[in-house]
Amino acid sequence: MVKMDLNDLVNEKSEWLRGEGPRSDIVMSTRVRLARNLDGYPFFSRAKDEQRKNVLEKLVSVFKKNDLLKDAALIRIKDISEVDREFLVERHLMSQEHAVCVERKGLVVGKGEILSIMINEEDHLRMQILRSALNIREAWTAIDALDTSLGKSLTFAYSNRFGYLTACPTNTGTGLRASVMLHLPALEMTGQIEKVYEAISKLGLTIRGFYGEGSEAAGNFFQISNQVALGHSEGDILDNLERVINRTISREEQTRGYLIDKKKRETQDGIFRSYGTLKSARIITSRETIKLLSAVRLGVDLGIISGIDTSSLNEILLLMHPAHLQKINSKQLSSHERDIKRADMIRGKIGGGN
Repeated sequence: MVKMDLNDLVNEKSEWLRGEGPRSDIVMSTRVRLARNLDGYPFFSRAKDEQRKNVLEKLVSVFKKNDLLKDAALIRIKDISEVDREFLVERHLMSQEHAVCVERKGLVVGKGEILSIMINEEDHLRMQILRSALNIREAWTAIDALDTSLGKSLTFAYSNRFGYLTACPTNTGTGLRASVMLHLPALEMTGQIEKVYEAISKLGLTIRGFYGEGSEAAGNFFQISNQVALGHSEGDILDNLERVINRTISREEQTRGYLIDKKKRETQDGIFRSYGTLKSARIITSRETIKLLSAVRLGVDLGIISGIDTSSLNEILLLMHPAHLQKINSKQLSSHERDIKRADMIRGKIGGGN
């Protein structure tokens, strides 16, 4: 394993931000996660400090010897600052829950930030693969290979009746949670998103916000994932997710076509107003930024706006967050100062001038 300087990540573009790949006009990223626990140890929430320590050290020892993780970096969460923890959450490398009660917790980050493993979050291991655009099968193949490799050195808690045992009952079985982040501005603008919510929930899936469970949908970005793992095979879960994602993409495409055919002037006006605000604002909040970026992204996808690409918009979407702004400026910033620095950064990225 290698050492990682989190400051170096600020100017690096995560793989999932590339804005390239299958259906990247609508699908921002794909994540596949597996939850595993070590046999013979209590779940993290029930374990004593010494047991948590033993789990951490055992996993670190195994990871250091695993060929698939030779280029990955290990971070002990207690050794980094609060800003750095939030920085890792903003990059989707770990959960908000992993950033609190940080003793005996670790994080493994692979090259390009495609792979990350949370140690001692809700489960002993939460492994994830995060890819750009719609890459469900590719992500599954990668995480399945890692799971198989680690299983040669570790014994996971498993029941012949229930499957892999996890802290949350909804993950028991395969321990698989697959999700796709979609940009659905047309469905939101035409008031159809509630119908999408209803249809998806009937199919055993759920919609969450930009940061997954417990987060609000913002900027018309919606994360669709399987709701339960128990009683379903990995293939069934992935097949069902793919079907729903493809239907949702088709519906968004059709609605975008309607906006261009029937409401072109109104659609263009909203997009150019948003673009103009981003290029000229001197103070801007994160909530307003993500809303405006959503409109501009739609404009780029529809060919209404040129001179900026999806990858650059994705980068702004990440850099506009509080911890990233503080890392960029190498100091703590008040909320008002962040709003000013955010506007400065955006104008620098999209050519808005001084």
